[in-house]
Amino acid sequence: DRDYQRGGYYDRQPGLHLGGPRTMTTNLVIVTCVVYLAQLLTNNWLTDAWILYKGWYHEPWQAYRLLTYGFLHSPTDLWHIVINMFVLWLFGREVEYRYGRREFLIFYLVAIVVAGLVWSIAEISSPQQSAVLGASGGISAIVILFAMNFPYRTILFMFIIPMPMWLFAVIVVLWDAFGAIQRSGTIACTAHLGGAMFGFLYYQMHWRLERLIPSASFWEHLKPKPKLRVHDPDAEDDTEKAVDEILKKIQEHGRDSLTRRERRILEEASREYQKKRR
Repeated sequence: DRDYQRGGYYDRQPGLHLGGPRTMTTNLVIVTCVVYLAQLLTNNWLTDAWILYKGWYHEPWQAYRLLTYGFLHSPTDLWHIVINMFVLWLFGREVEYRYGRREFLIFYLVAIVVAGLVWSIAEISSPQQSAVLGASGGISAIVILFAMNFPYRTILFMFIIPMPMWLFAVIVVLWDAFGAIQRSGTIACTAHLGGAMFGFLYYQMHWRLERLIPSASFWEHLKPKPKLRVHDPDAEDDTEKAVDEILKKIQEHGRDSLTRRERRILEEASREYQKKRR
């Protein structure tokens, strides 16, 4: 969990880098863009199958939508996915450098689920039928986590106004809170707030989500172990002597001269020899 143990991973400077290993942030951007293309090619079939709609909890088998909605974007609004993926790429890389690939991926996916749950709870009292899609909830969590780690990093608000990251985060949260109160427009502000809350708690509580996911070594321990056998050199010597005597008897008197016990000893010795050769 130490930054200096990342093997040079965190030593990279932010910015565009060509070559080298592809980051998990880039992988998420690619996967989301591929899903968006699939949305367009399937004539909204995938959108309908993955979108998170109000009241999904009445059909518990639809719970997978709590995750899949975060990889969908509006097929009629290209800027929806462009802005989300740009923000994910802008802030996600340094968060990934700080926490590592595996932890970053789990954090992002859990943030999407939490944002979907918060939105679902907020929509219970609404009489209108509604649905939500987009990565904004998970991205809000990343923005807040970035701000908690780098509060005085200067960014350009609206690409023009320089301000510290903590102020930008406050503006974003207040904007979403105002939108959630007004309940106007098509932006799922409650999902944004749910993601932001998760990012804040994650930092404050020092959570490490990958500890909750069994590692490869854990599954190795669950594999059946070979049966242990006690090695007895004296017993092996006795067996070898008995086999030698039996082979000598066969050479002198033929196989038909063997007793039932001698045949059994010879068969067991043969099986043991075959096992050792494998």
